[in-house]
Amino acid sequence: MPANSLVIVRFGPYESCGIVEHRTFRLEGLQAALQEDGHRCVLKKIADWNKVELVVNGECIFQCNIKDLDFGGDGKLDPLCQEAKEAVKNAY
Repeated sequence: MPANSLVIVRFGPYESCGIVEHRTFRLEGLQAALQEDGHRCVLKKIADWNKVELVVNGECIFQCNIKDLDFGGDGKLDPLCQEAKEAVKNAY
């Protein structure tokens, strides 16, 4: 995968403190990990609760539960972020 690829991060709402809405706090580490490899990230809201999908060249290459991602951080210690980076690298 070229280092300057466009990665669309599709994310759904999740419940926190009794309120369901789209939040990006859990995506910060994922974005940082992908940008560290030189990729551009575009966030796109979807209706599916608790879902994160990475789309490269129109194909969904990775998906997980948004609540499984670490809150904040740089993504270096989050195994899901490392798995996502590997999926983007192997997208071709």
